[in-house]
Amino acid sequence: MSTRTTSSLLAAALLAAPCAPAQTWPQRSVRIIVPYAAGGNTDITARAIAAKLTDTFGQQVVVDNRPGGATNIGSDLAAKAPPDGYTLFMGGASNAINMTYFAKPPYDTLRDFAPIVLCVKGANVLSVHPSLPAQTLKELIALARAQPGQLNFASSGPNSSNQMAGELLKVMTGINMVHVPYKGNAPALTDTIAGNVHMIFSGVPALVPHINSGRLRAIAIGSLKRFQAIPAVPTFDESGVKGYEATTWFGLLAPIKTPKDIVARLNTEVGRILQSADIKGRFLNEGLEPIGGTQEAFARFIRDEIDKYAKVIKVAGIKPQ
Repeated sequence: MSTRTTSSLLAAALLAAPCAPAQTWPQRSVRIIVPYAAGGNTDITARAIAAKLTDTFGQQVVVDNRPGGATNIGSDLAAKAPPDGYTLFMGGASNAINMTYFAKPPYDTLRDFAPIVLCVKGANVLSVHPSLPAQTLKELIALARAQPGQLNFASSGPNSSNQMAGELLKVMTGINMVHVPYKGNAPALTDTIAGNVHMIFSGVPALVPHINSGRLRAIAIGSLKRFQAIPAVPTFDESGVKGYEATTWFGLLAPIKTPKDIVARLNTEVGRILQSADIKGRFLNEGLEPIGGTQEAFARFIRDEIDKYAKVIKVAGIKPQ
């Protein structure tokens, strides 16, 4: 998909929705569909924002977890929901990856969603079970080279940014590891902590308590600078894999044709929530950077993410499913 085409589709997504009286909305509960199981990083972000929106609107804003199908089940459900403002969607990198990873995805991120606001950015952390004899990234790479195809890594799904983080490491270092996909970050974490897989790529929030308790050993973080939530964990770049960057993000979207004034109100309210002292402090401590910004900026970001992951998938030699 060309940059010109993606730009046109995103512009249409922002402009196509008709006006409606947002002052009278919401008059009943609102749901935020999350395409992962409860307990993962996307879920953590959605629930924090939902609680604040409940206070703001005086109506319940609830999280509806719909995992499965490599996020396609929940994503497609949200894309085809009535565009009345009562169904929202917490999307992420998988919704950019899907556009290349699948030959015929059941929805189109650019065509079927109206971007509301980019909520947070994070970074993938490579963590290992304590039984693995590798204390540093250099030692882990050496171990993987000595045992090609014998080490495995868990991810939240077969098209997730977690998987792409592992594929990128394989491409940049020439190591051979086996990907083990799960239906969400929580079950992937559970199996890694139990020692059923050797390592996991995951966002910071879900990993922090397990790193601090010693149930997992953090090896490196995929940002270009260290995170305040886990300041002792070095970056991949610092650890010798120069230029490696594997980030995560979560953003709020709505079905296309959701009234423009409802989308605009949500952009304003969620942006305010992200900059509130308690939410901003909580996210930073958990390893997430609050973003906010305009609908247009989020639209451009999604376009760039689709282009970026298309390149990663091509270089990794992953064939569309």
